Amino acid sequence: MLLIEDDPGDALLVEALVEDVAPGIRLDWVKSLAEAADHLRRARPDCILLDLNLSDAHGLQALSRLRELSDTAIVVLTGLDENVSGLAALAAGAQDYLVKGRVEPDLLGRAVRYAIQRKQAERTSVALHASQLRAQENARLERGLLPTPLMSPECAVAVVPRYRPGRDHALLGGDFYDVVEDADGLVHAVVGDVAGHGADAAATGVALRLAWRTLVLSGVTGTRQLRLLEQVLLAERSDPRTFATATTLTLSPAHRRARVLRAGHPGALVGSVPNWDLVETAGGPALGFLPGQADWPEATIELPGRTAIALFTDGLFEGCVNAQRDRLGEPGLLALARGITADTPEGFADTLIDQVEELAAPAGGFDDDVALLYLYWKENGCPPQR
Repeated sequence: MLLIEDDPGDALLVEALVEDVAPGIRLDWVKSLAEAADHLRRARPDCILLDLNLSDAHGLQALSRLRELSDTAIVVLTGLDENVSGLAALAAGAQDYLVKGRVEPDLLGRAVRYAIQRKQAERTSVALHASQLRAQENARLERGLLPTPLMSPECAVAVVPRYRPGRDHALLGGDFYDVVEDADGLVHAVVGDVAGHGADAAATGVALRLAWRTLVLSGVTGTRQLRLLEQVLLAERSDPRTFATATTLTLSPAHRRARVLRAGHPGALVGSVPNWDLVETAGGPALGFLPGQADWPEATIELPGRTAIALFTDGLFEGCVNAQRDRLGEPGLLALARGITADTPEGFADTLIDQVEELAAPAGGFDDDVALLYLYWKENGCPPQR
């Protein structure tokens, strides 16, 4: 415990009481808040006994300054005529108060124990409230980053979205996706990844995802769409080094093909179970790498019959897959995909992510967040084996 008391006689009495309560308990004595500040930089007591009348602080000012120095439980010591001050100290954040001259060893021991317990309860309550706020924040970010696809029941395309957070990130990262069907029946999709983790990356990802949906609904597609998304990134990012990768595609049910633009993003799995190919169309740099100077060529991928396409972020293949910290890589991901025989889209997506996570387990799990978007022609269900 720490005693802050400028009267040597009162300090001696408190030392004797503490010795009677629990012999062997360490009680450090300082005479002022300045000395207390120096002591608290070196040690963290379980409880502080504070006299409200010090040479360098008086009354509730002393309590307020002490609470700024430490989050330790505080028991205030008042004079016989200062009972009101004790009650005021409780209202101002002290855990208990004792009146000098009326303190017995048992009363002191009980006050100290209760003060410590109350402080622990306060900390638990604060931590619970903070956890609830984080949960609410996560829910808002999740709705922003991982939206419900905007598609009519009659849409010719079906989508299976998946997201798996990295092992060390309480918040969602910057991975995002979205799918929108326009008035002409074309299906637009995006998968992107903002560099970084936590609230800043997530907030930037939300801004890009919302901007993308707005542009699609406004009829803006192709290279112009990516240029405008880059402008949003430049305006929203908190660090000038932040960039974002993205793949956008437009599926045409009438022609069974997809128009694709890649901005520094990985390729896509194209094919059917189990005959998948990893397709990397020509692309350009990530958004934010060459502001105002980049170009992103548009490519076309044919998706005849039962062919499906799966877009994903690099967290699916860049993680370590053994204790030696070897990386799976895109060839390893393709090999896993070709070994899956699931007969539903959901089964394929879940199995692929689960297998990668199982491989990553010896290295501690996913290093990064993972987003996957599996799109297929609804009339065909899950593409069967060729």
